[in-house]
Amino acid sequence: MVDAVDDMAVETASLDQSEGSLKRPSPHDADEQTDDKGEWQTVTRPKKKAKKVPRPGKGGYPALNFSPNARLQSKLNLNSLRDLITYIFADGTGPQWIGVVHRPQFRKIVAIMVPGLEEALFKEGVDYATFNDLRDMDVDGEVNVNAGSSPDDYYPRKLDKDRLPQPLKPFADMFPHLWPVKTPGDDKHGKMHSPMAAFLTAPAPKEKTSQKGGVKPAREPQGWKNERTSITEFLASPEELADNGYLIHPALLPEGEQRDNFAPPEGWVITKVDKLEDGDVPDAEIEHGSITAGREILALDCEMCMTGESEFSLTRISLVNWDGDVVLDELVKPDKPIIDYVTRFSGITEEMLAPVTTTLRDIQEKLLEILHPRTILLGHSLESDTKAIRLAHPFIVDTSMIYPHPRGPPLKSSLKWLAQKYLSREIQKGGALGHNSIEDAKTCLDLVKQKCEKGKLWGSSDVQGENLFRRLARAGTAYKAQGGDAALGGIEVGKTSAAVDWGDPTKGLGAGATHQLGCKSDEEVTTNIIRAVLGDEDGSVIRGGGVDFVWGRMRELEALQGWWNKNRVENSNSDGGPPGMDVDADPEAVGTEAASGVSSPLEQALVRLTDRLVRIHAALPPCTAFMIYSGSGDPRRMAQLQQTHAQWRKEYNTPGKKWDELSVKWTDAEEQALKRAVQKARSGVGFLNVK
Repeated sequence: MVDAVDDMAVETASLDQSEGSLKRPSPHDADEQTDDKGEWQTVTRPKKKAKKVPRPGKGGYPALNFSPNARLQSKLNLNSLRDLITYIFADGTGPQWIGVVHRPQFRKIVAIMVPGLEEALFKEGVDYATFNDLRDMDVDGEVNVNAGSSPDDYYPRKLDKDRLPQPLKPFADMFPHLWPVKTPGDDKHGKMHSPMAAFLTAPAPKEKTSQKGGVKPAREPQGWKNERTSITEFLASPEELADNGYLIHPALLPEGEQRDNFAPPEGWVITKVDKLEDGDVPDAEIEHGSITAGREILALDCEMCMTGESEFSLTRISLVNWDGDVVLDELVKPDKPIIDYVTRFSGITEEMLAPVTTTLRDIQEKLLEILHPRTILLGHSLESDTKAIRLAHPFIVDTSMIYPHPRGPPLKSSLKWLAQKYLSREIQKGGALGHNSIEDAKTCLDLVKQKCEKGKLWGSSDVQGENLFRRLARAGTAYKAQGGDAALGGIEVGKTSAAVDWGDPTKGLGAGATHQLGCKSDEEVTTNIIRAVLGDEDGSVIRGGGVDFVWGRMRELEALQGWWNKNRVENSNSDGGPPGMDVDADPEAVGTEAASGVSSPLEQALVRLTDRLVRIHAALPPCTAFMIYSGSGDPRRMAQLQQTHAQWRKEYNTPGKKWDELSVKWTDAEEQALKRAVQKARSGVGFLNVK
């Protein structure tokens, strides 16, 4: 009887149903029939049972095989580990660096990020008692300029159990190789990209297009939903303004001596805003659903000419309101003689300025009347314009910030590129006639309007890719070997997942997973990874049999090594760790009892880490891919130098600040030290195999 089959779906259908079989309803079904549904039912057959799991060492068992004859040209990129996951479980392309055998037979993938793991920890004869002391002393150790250019640098190292330090010997039982892994970054500009974001953000699928070359228009990612956002959400913070070279308006300074003693540099003016609250608009005055939040929006763009070596002066200013109407458009006569009109950029000629008598002071007086506390000033790289006008205003929206460069600061996308990508518009085509400041101002206005309509993630790096968990849920592939009704190549079905991390994984990239399991220690991470792999016995939260993909992060070693940014721990809006928790005081994090024969805290941590990984490995069902990766190398020196550079930039860009008054220096020596530190920070390790 149909009623006795729990996993059969019974529903009424017409004669042209393409799936299932048709039968007449039994008498006891008659009362459930309605006139408009007809007399036939579709009974879908139970899903095919998965084929018997192959035995290890037998034919058909999945494997990840590295061949010594493989043509590696550089270190394995962290993105390659992520792409291996999308290849096995979704629609990713096949890897060239490793052989994937019997892909349809993979049942699960478990990936664990363990910051703090370094290749040096695995070297024979390493002294863990002095390991970090020596590393701290050698903060600027020389980096071989040819590092990474030899197979000895980037080919995987075979793990020999007899030559591994005692705490790490079990790694050789789980993995055949140690892989040198490079974290994405930018050595030229001294940056390392987030290893967590790199691993958990998959590139958007390539779309077929007839367009050749040029800038491809931005497209909404799969499953994108617009989130209408008030323009006030995009106001630059004091820190962002300082990092980008703006003069900070006193209303943004903390109350007290710093604000009271503020004096603008010579020739500068400050808009009439006593405190930030003056810009607030009562709710009763805000139209329902308004993205301007009752504020007056003015887009600003200026043109400059050269009045000295590396000295630019204002020659044209344009202001456009929210409706696109021109509020102000005037030519300005510089106080100093112009040595280069740079017409190809400014559009300004000698003939245009000949009759002009308007001075910079005249423009400043007009702006002080136009700009009030409820005015938001927007533009592109607006710090250049405000420097030319010599004006500070507290409420700034800068399109170079809200549409960040894909490779991050200090790089900035040009307004021309943003217009092509997000507005499908060609601007600045004046050629010899130069730019049009009104056109540029309106372009900034349209970019901000689009950002407000679509939401904070639009135009940010997050939208350039797709959350890995969501990618697997959207494009996961099932095979006949796994019990799917798949033809050759499989069919699209969702892959379930779990994010297991310290703190609250729902606040970060883990939000895309089917399940988020927050933890307060590595021991809890271990327990929850095993739980996610096997599922709850009663299936109350995680279905029986567990999820398909598990990502977890262990952080005890990271904290012990001093790599953890503990400021993130205290930030309740961060996924960086349990708010307010003192990692060093947590018994689970640093350990209270030394293992037998183990003396140093680092060695104790490695013993506990290895024990937890061995327990996870033992709990994995057959045909599970197991992956461990560090995410990065030692980031401490890099972070220190980046902080110094940011402070130097902030002071250097402060108007009126003299070179010998800077509290920090930044010369070529510091620049080269940062590059070495970034190379060290980007050098991680990885391990992978099939259980």
